[in-house]
Amino acid sequence: MSQTVAIEELQVGMFVHLDLGWWAHPFALSSFLVTAPDQIETIRGLGLKQLRWSPEMSRLPEAPLPPGTAGAGHAGDAADATGAGAAAASDAGTGPGDAAAAEEPAQSAAADVSPQARLRATLAQQHAARELCEQQYGEAGRAWHEAQRQVPTAPENAREITEGLTRSLLDKLMVDREMCVRVLSDVGGDRISGHALNVAVIALLMGRVFGFSDDEMLDLGMGALLHDVGKLDLPVRVHHADPQLSSAEQAAYREHVALGLAHGRRMGLREGAMQVLAQHHEMADGSGFPARLNLDRMVIGARIVSLINRYDNLCNPAQVAQALTPHEALSLIFAQARTKFDATMLNAFIRMMGVYPPGSLVQLTDDRFATVVSCNSSRPLKPRVLVCDTRVPVDEALLLNLDGQADLGIRRSLKATQLPAAARDYLSPRQRMVYFFEPVFAGAADHSEALAA
Repeated sequence: MSQTVAIEELQVGMFVHLDLGWWAHPFALSSFLVTAPDQIETIRGLGLKQLRWSPEMSRLPEAPLPPGTAGAGHAGDAADATGAGAAAASDAGTGPGDAAAAEEPAQSAAADVSPQARLRATLAQQHAARELCEQQYGEAGRAWHEAQRQVPTAPENAREITEGLTRSLLDKLMVDREMCVRVLSDVGGDRISGHALNVAVIALLMGRVFGFSDDEMLDLGMGALLHDVGKLDLPVRVHHADPQLSSAEQAAYREHVALGLAHGRRMGLREGAMQVLAQHHEMADGSGFPARLNLDRMVIGARIVSLINRYDNLCNPAQVAQALTPHEALSLIFAQARTKFDATMLNAFIRMMGVYPPGSLVQLTDDRFATVVSCNSSRPLKPRVLVCDTRVPVDEALLLNLDGQADLGIRRSLKATQLPAAARDYLSPRQRMVYFFEPVFAGAADHSEALAA
């Protein structure tokens, strides 16, 4: 149960809750364990007089550990920062240990190097990374909805929230580490916010690949998050391009670009973001709308968003039955629509997402079935996958990094209907692809292969 504490009494070891919204502070999450004095200084700089904290989740030096957490110590600051995973990290032998563990140093040392301990440590790391992605995605979705809610009545507030969300994505997830795209499962939300975040996440990674400046990244992120803001003024039935719409309804659908620009002006968006809103449906061959611009007249940010917008709409259409797998969507764009997009952007997109993008269902060269969890931009044919092995509970299955498997690769991509029933139940194909940033995982190929073999 949470309590309040005066900002002057904040201590290292407290598990705090910042009730400010994710976009209003520089931390990875709004609830986390304070592990260093500089975090306290940052919190004090937010102007708060008091904040909530949870004693039962805290690690104060003078407080005894709760029953059943012997050995937790300070296990895994990264896991503590997610609000979960400390016990798993302790079981894995990653913590410094407590007095009880110190009484048996030889046994502890043996456990640290045992295959079982390494497996548990890797599993704890894997779970912590997934939970962090899912929590950050949830907070980003809530921030996006709050911005959309304020667009009609408080447009400047909507801009500030969207700008804060974009800066948070950049500050928290675009640090000095290589990033990849991960598909998430069991994440709440809706198609509308999911589409905006998918486009923004992939666009920002593309911007990083092309060496965008800070200002260019900000404009790209805001434009991507707001590219469909004009649909707030349209009936739901014309929110999506559908061949069955009447000519009048088709015209109404296309009007969302002009309506979005009107909202953008009221919000006070910068020119770079406005250009993304204006051109996100233009095509390199001049077949897009509303101005039928060709490649030479499109700004680079709009070229990126136009491509990613098309890809995500193929994977996550309004009618779920029409959805393509990520591999099918990428193949369709490359085979039938490559002239509609900037070739440089398309090639970079394929390298970054992989030939089998996250969410693809595949059969490996040893005939096992798997789902692609995250991509490997340096080796697009060697992603990280979850392999179907009914001997191992899916929650305990370690991911297999194909980059570490010289003799193992992907044979083909599959639809969910092509999977055997047992594999389909185990892999639980997603009806909606949800993407988010993840630091490149120093994979556990040896351990995961041992489990999956």
